[in-house]
Amino acid sequence: MAVQYTAVFPLPFSTSRLIDAFVLILSIFLTLSLVQCTTDSSDVQALQVLYTSLNSPSVLTNWKGNEGDPCGESWKGVACEGSAVVSIDISGLGLSGTMGYLLSDLLSLRKFDLSGNSIHDTIPYQLPPNLTSLNLASNNFSGNLPYSIASMVSLSYLNVSRNSLTQSIGDIFGNLAGLATLDLSFNNFSGDLPNSFISLSNISSLYLQNNQVTGSLNVFSGLPLTTLNVANNHFSGWIPRELISIRTFIYDGNSFDNGPAPPPPPSTAPPSGRSHNNRSHRQGSHSPSGSQSSSSDKELPAGAIVGIVLGAVFLVALALLALYFCIRKNRRKVSGARSSAGSFPVSTNNMNTEMHEQRVKSVAAVTDLTPPPAEKLVIERVAKSGSLKKIKSPITATSYTVASLQTATNSFSQEFLIGEGSLGRVYRAEFANGKIMAVKKIDNAALSLQEEDNFLEAVSNMSRLRHPNIVTLAGYCAEHGQRLLVYEYVGNGNLHDMLHFADDSSKNLTWNARVRVALGTARALEYLHEVCLPSVVHRNFKSANILLDDELNPHLSDCGLAALTPNTERQVITGTS
Repeated sequence: MAVQYTAVFPLPFSTSRLIDAFVLILSIFLTLSLVQCTTDSSDVQALQVLYTSLNSPSVLTNWKGNEGDPCGESWKGVACEGSAVVSIDISGLGLSGTMGYLLSDLLSLRKFDLSGNSIHDTIPYQLPPNLTSLNLASNNFSGNLPYSIASMVSLSYLNVSRNSLTQSIGDIFGNLAGLATLDLSFNNFSGDLPNSFISLSNISSLYLQNNQVTGSLNVFSGLPLTTLNVANNHFSGWIPRELISIRTFIYDGNSFDNGPAPPPPPSTAPPSGRSHNNRSHRQGSHSPSGSQSSSSDKELPAGAIVGIVLGAVFLVALALLALYFCIRKNRRKVSGARSSAGSFPVSTNNMNTEMHEQRVKSVAAVTDLTPPPAEKLVIERVAKSGSLKKIKSPITATSYTVASLQTATNSFSQEFLIGEGSLGRVYRAEFANGKIMAVKKIDNAALSLQEEDNFLEAVSNMSRLRHPNIVTLAGYCAEHGQRLLVYEYVGNGNLHDMLHFADDSSKNLTWNARVRVALGTARALEYLHEVCLPSVVHRNFKSANILLDDELNPHLSDCGLAALTPNTERQVITGTS
């Protein structure tokens, strides 16, 4: 049997070498592509803006304001995992400038350390949302803590010490259960402690020394603290007994009452003599003499009985007299509310009434306005107790559903976000009929009025504010636990941005335009303070809250919102009697 052989002819030498070279070059390119990962474009852009905002310092080696690859080029202080930036540590480099405005695009960033520099201005509203550690200590930051911190649910370390932060500490800690270390020391914080501190279930170290914080320390009771420093503030009252057992507790430089808080009073016990008689009775002492002795111990002298009766009669007479005057006073208020439009329920004193009417006429002559209608009251007698019930007037603003507002704002997406304040974010809303409104989505943790009735009462008061220089509250939403306010849309920005950021629109802010803005804003404040009864206190008057329309007419925003903020005094609520 013949064996067949197949001849295999080798390729020419030059062709074989060419293929080997191609395979080698291809493998090199594949290896380089695996080693040098391109940084996410959103991270690159955010770091470029940060670099430019910090005045492009040379100490940040390899950083660039345009193009560049932070992960592939080993930018100073930047650490990556794959193509994502996960850590930025540029502390103690003497940096100046600001933090920029694109930090919220750093979605993978977990550690952010800018401490020990000279960075100024306010802390940006939008910060990296998934941080576990944020250190901004020893800079020149001013303003207050940004509201976006409230959504950093992974945050375990927050340090903003040794800056120039002011105002009250924001009530932004309700969702920060994982926060272990909080350092707010050496600032100018004031006001009482926020109630959301009680949600810090894992806090171990808290530093508040050298501020101007007032009130008590009761919110710290029950927290798992091992270190608490509240020295050199304006705290007062008793120190809760639970805090005395903290391993490191420093509280000097305050106005505390001496010693720890007293224990709660014991339950009221019967007098020892009565207890003894009852005990003897249970033991079987049934003799007539024993019974007479017990009853004689309980009898009161005749003079004491007469005094008690006369005192009770006197108190009842005073209560009836006070009730009579209350009913008479409320009837006067009702009759005042039924008077002609433009009148107010004021004092019955003739001189005060004439002065008030003259003041209203003078204001109307300048602004051609009428004040918000006084709240109409209906007085009802409840049962036989003689108590009075006050029924509020209905809300004039339109009621929206959550679904309709979600549709108009594309589910409150980032692209519709136009601003952020102490109570929450503001979104542009585009409705199906072509109407554009502004929707303020209030965070419930920032509210002082948690009950729906109280929120609706505040909405009712705000909806009656009517002035051409005040942003009109057009609607509201209070369902499924949501609190939203719908305002007319003023789309030409605010006075602060137009004054401080040079662009084509700022050129239109001529001297005459500035005078018109000042006059319009003054008229809005005059309306709130002089025309409204009782006066409406804004509490957050600043250039950023003065919105401008296409003709540069001013519109004061956030009027009446003081009634929804924590620690608000009741006299700022409008429309009450």
